[in-house]
Amino acid sequence: MTTRQHKVHTQLGRAAVQIFAANERMNQILIEHLDRTAWRAKPPGKARTIAAIFTHMHNVRSKWVRLTAPHLKVPRQLNRAHCTPQQARAGLAESAARCAEMLAEALGGCGGRVEKFRRDGWARPWPVGPEMLCYMLAHEAHHRGQVCMLAHQLGFPLPNEVAYGIWNWEKLWKECGSSAGPGYVS
Repeated sequence: MTTRQHKVHTQLGRAAVQIFAANERMNQILIEHLDRTAWRAKPPGKARTIAAIFTHMHNVRSKWVRLTAPHLKVPRQLNRAHCTPQQARAGLAESAARCAEMLAEALGGCGGRVEKFRRDGWARPWPVGPEMLCYMLAHEAHHRGQVCMLAHQLGFPLPNEVAYGIWNWEKLWKECGSSAGPGYVS
């Protein structure tokens, strides 16, 4: 690998870790500000509860780590029927840390042990690259959208400062420890 390619991969790895941290901060903000009654409220139809959505997000992350980076400590699964908001927050924080380690290895250009992204046992592995990060973020954004919509439908809309706050990337970036903002790797 040339020096320029190594530098690009290293920058991508650092940016991926910061981006995933901001993504996780959004999850934590939603759970923090969600009305506790909404956590287990039965949604219309056969939709998952908000508790089940957040436990699914954590459990899928655990699967990504188990399949893609089994040398890392794989977070234990959460039980959607019994998981509390506090357990979900702790579990998500742990699985986010493992995913950040996995992304740093995969995209850091340091010869890490992560060479392929394995989304699921049935899916063909992908070479590591920006697509891996994009897939992970798209999965989580989809479920955050479900949570916001369900909370509203169930009569527990999130306060505007929360609904709009998850889009304030400059603030999220700083809350995650970056001295610079998006686009500036510190």
